Amino acid sequence: MAATSSISSSLSLNAKPSKLSNNNNNKPHRFLRNPFLKPSSSSFSPLPASISSSPSLPLRVSNPLTLLAADNDDYDEKPREECGVVGIYGDSEASRLCYLALHALQHRGQEGAGIVTVSKDKVLQTITGVGLVSEVFSESKLDQLPGDIAIGHVRYSTAGSSMLKNVQPFVAGYRFGSVGVAHNGNLVNYTKLRADLEENGSIFNTSSDTEVVLHLIAISKARPFFMRIVDACEKLQGAYSMVFVTEDKLVAVRDPHGFRPLVMGRRSNGAVVFASETCALDLIEATYEREVYPGEVLVVDKDGVKCQCLMPHPEPKQCIFEHIYFSLPNSIVFGRSVYESRHVFGEILATESPVDCDVVIAVPDSGVVAALGYAAKAGVAFQQGLIRSHYVGRTFIEPSQKIRDFGVKLKLSPVRGVLEGKRVVVVDDSIVRGTTSSKIVRLLREAGAKEVHMRIASPPIIASCYYGVDTPSSNELISNRMSVDEIRDYIGCDSLAFLSFETLKKHLGEDSRSFCYACFTGDYPVKPTEDKVKRGGDFIDDGLVGGINNIEGGWVR
Repeated sequence: MAATSSISSSLSLNAKPSKLSNNNNNKPHRFLRNPFLKPSSSSFSPLPASISSSPSLPLRVSNPLTLLAADNDDYDEKPREECGVVGIYGDSEASRLCYLALHALQHRGQEGAGIVTVSKDKVLQTITGVGLVSEVFSESKLDQLPGDIAIGHVRYSTAGSSMLKNVQPFVAGYRFGSVGVAHNGNLVNYTKLRADLEENGSIFNTSSDTEVVLHLIAISKARPFFMRIVDACEKLQGAYSMVFVTEDKLVAVRDPHGFRPLVMGRRSNGAVVFASETCALDLIEATYEREVYPGEVLVVDKDGVKCQCLMPHPEPKQCIFEHIYFSLPNSIVFGRSVYESRHVFGEILATESPVDCDVVIAVPDSGVVAALGYAAKAGVAFQQGLIRSHYVGRTFIEPSQKIRDFGVKLKLSPVRGVLEGKRVVVVDDSIVRGTTSSKIVRLLREAGAKEVHMRIASPPIIASCYYGVDTPSSNELISNRMSVDEIRDYIGCDSLAFLSFETLKKHLGEDSRSFCYACFTGDYPVKPTEDKVKRGGDFIDDGLVGGINNIEGGWVR
């Protein structure tokens, strides 16, 4: 897909239209301190029409010509991590290193990317666009992002004709300078915070909860700047791992519960790096030092790294799904190897839910490591029974004569030589709606599998996530509506078993209290402030035009 680049995701505090109206192109947007700002001014002003009316993508609909990215493409029913962030301080190649690190985090968001750098004359410059990192950026664009400080962001979204304006990082000018932010997470009190800010005169340019953070920084009276961030974050509820950039500082902050990961590393030249996962550090040859602790603010400038704590923070509640599905297997997340976690989950399944079989296969790619663990423990050969295509674009043309399971067949191809006449165990990381699993079972049987036994390397998902993960509403989750036996019958497999929740916690040992299991239990560490925070928040964040009442049927296929 051709990338769409723009500066429309950028924000401005009382910026002069004459300075901005000629910049609606792929050139970086220069954010200068505005000498005409009144000292008391703290609200965002809308961008000129020439900028806000930048090209946008068509709204996704249930159209057979654009099935792949839509909700009715069942293979994409998995929960999705919504963002990945990067921050770099003290390297003359900051923008290029940021670009490479975003490549490593591409699995956390495939629909938008952006980079902000600080030039030698202390100007924040940004390029954002819709598409993959490699589609948004080129050599010439990176040449337009000089400087030794940079932050970057990759984004995933579910819909949105106005998605481009919500691509991060966001940059804004306020009375003391300019600030950029990249955010991974979801604020459960976003609606209330935005309503309060608008009541006091703030004007919002995007529909993202991240913009609230910039408003709170702008109206804060705290000094110095990083205390404004502390002041703003103490008003936030929910999940946020964020990196900020100013004219001379890089700041990283993680919410008091530590829902989403954020790590710190250092390159051999002393450059400090923050990233959502350690795989990004590995790619740019930065040595992992430690996590950003829950409730911690780290400030990096010419004087080194300084830390500051937010309000006294509660017990950490780190997202367990980072280890089950979201993170890459080669990452260290929350101090644990993702690969080792998934391998053990597979071993547990083989121990607690054994079955006589001839071959173990995985649903690629997220089920592979757990399948390896299952096969090793069961003493059965692991083979590639399903081959995944990595060359399927965002849209495709479906034949006029309907082919059953067309969308899944485009991505997954069964290997008859592995499956024919065999008793097959197929390992997957999770089941959400169940429609994909039923189609996979059917593919395996059509390829000659004698028996199909499903093993799921997570407990049943019964509740939506409010902390930065895209999941359906609870009434669409098959495990919330059916027993394991009913799901087995619906999917059409010979047997079905999930990872035991109690065994999962037992494996985590003393760390088990530090994880969030809300999607398995419905017990939320931070209560949503309204019933529709997740369902409404997702669609509003993605630029859907209309009020909250228009979103009632948003999850219906």
